[in-house]
Amino acid sequence: AVDDVSLEVQAGTLVCLLGPSGCGKTTTLRMIAGFEEPTAGRIFIGDEDITNIPPYTRPTAMVFQSYALFPHMSVQDNIAYGLRARRTPKAEIGPRVQEAVALMELQGQEKKAPPQLSGGQQQRVALARALVTRPKVLLFDEPLSNLDAQLRVRMRSEIRALQRQLGITSVYVTHDQEEAFSIADQVALMNQGKLVQLGTPRDLYRHPADRFVAEFVGVSNVVPVELVESNANGATVLVFGRTIRSRRPPRNPENQISIVLRPEALRIEKAGGAGVPAQVLTMAFTGPIARYTVTVDDGTELTVDLPNPGPDQFFAEGKSVTLQLPPEVPGLLG
Repeated sequence: AVDDVSLEVQAGTLVCLLGPSGCGKTTTLRMIAGFEEPTAGRIFIGDEDITNIPPYTRPTAMVFQSYALFPHMSVQDNIAYGLRARRTPKAEIGPRVQEAVALMELQGQEKKAPPQLSGGQQQRVALARALVTRPKVLLFDEPLSNLDAQLRVRMRSEIRALQRQLGITSVYVTHDQEEAFSIADQVALMNQGKLVQLGTPRDLYRHPADRFVAEFVGVSNVVPVELVESNANGATVLVFGRTIRSRRPPRNPENQISIVLRPEALRIEKAGGAGVPAQVLTMAFTGPIARYTVTVDDGTELTVDLPNPGPDQFFAEGKSVTLQLPPEVPGLLG
């Protein structure tokens, strides 16, 4: 399930474990929480080796995908549950629960049962229950997947703001790239049990480690190219008969070199201009962008995004157009 994963999370940061279903991200999270036992390797929080410590004594707290709230308990009792399980003095429980209630803006909901709350309110209760124990590390297992799209966007902003406010080290599992990019300081992209690339959202998008990263992160056009020259300052490649400069040389120039052309870096114009002749296959208008699929003479299909398209930027399916390539890209695959 997890193959030789080594990961260091800096204190006070939020790291997202991102990847397709079955890639090992939830297993990694559950090992940190103590719900799964690693067959090899060690887990540390600070200088403390927690590998063999049971979950209930680890300085961690988990926010589950299903919320895992007790339906027969009130909001107040749900939040207090972790404190009582840890045998926190009774005189301390009340003030800490009220502090968590205020932090998550749940005032007036304390006596209600979870089924009486909305999905967003239940998520807040789950967060309050995790935070009230004052963990060193907060763990999130796809906590927003049960919410509708608009609420999901609002809740991820609230989680991010809360994490920054408290400065709590957090590990967040999701399969949603947009969610990961909007919430994380760093993203750990996993595939088939391995950690493929760790970096900021910008690093993964602009400098993917391999083809899997390039295609999983955002929409991309990965095209094989001919290497013209390469040095420490970058490289020049030939694609569709045009030269493009890369600010970074390929990692392994002896391998097949490919270029990642992001849809927003491409443009299409009326046919006859200086550029690459192409033909429109499909067009979808989404409001902010018009997304085109075009094909060039060698049969390669490319996705092109035109932001805020004007009347002269709508091209019918089957129409001949001119494709404009970017003069420079951040890096190459190879």
